[in-house]
Amino acid sequence: MASNPALIALAASGLTHTVTRHAHVGSLEEAARLRGVEPRDIVKTMVVRRAADDHVLVLVPGDRSISWPKLRALLGVSRLSMPDANEAKRVTGFERGTITPFGTITPLPVVADERIAGRQVSIGAGAHGVAATLDGEALLSHLDATVADVTEADSRTRT
Repeated sequence: MASNPALIALAASGLTHTVTRHAHVGSLEEAARLRGVEPRDIVKTMVVRRAADDHVLVLVPGDRSISWPKLRALLGVSRLSMPDANEAKRVTGFERGTITPFGTITPLPVVADERIAGRQVSIGAGAHGVAATLDGEALLSHLDATVADVTEADSRTRT
């Protein structure tokens, strides 16, 4: 996986991290178990479109979902949307399910939910079944993320 741009960017970041690899999973809970973390400690990276060719990455704890009203208020916009899989890949270089803020084609602004701070987290690393576990504070600082309350409890995820 030496050609994985996310792993290359992670290595170059200087962040202390551990890479884990596992088989394809069917649920967040299964991924958490294989990575040795709680579901809330998995960080999902979501691509959000503010306008044509204007995207942000939103980091969301595994047991939560984006709160669209909170995110719109933070970004000062009245409308946001999720791009389709092809647009997400064009913008980031990663297919859905592997998107990460590390090694994107174009650096994108990052908004992170405040619950990521203060604990170890596991974030996708550019390929299915590849993740990096690292300190949430260090992650947010490295990404120069805007940190705010931008999520709500995800009723589909058990905690």
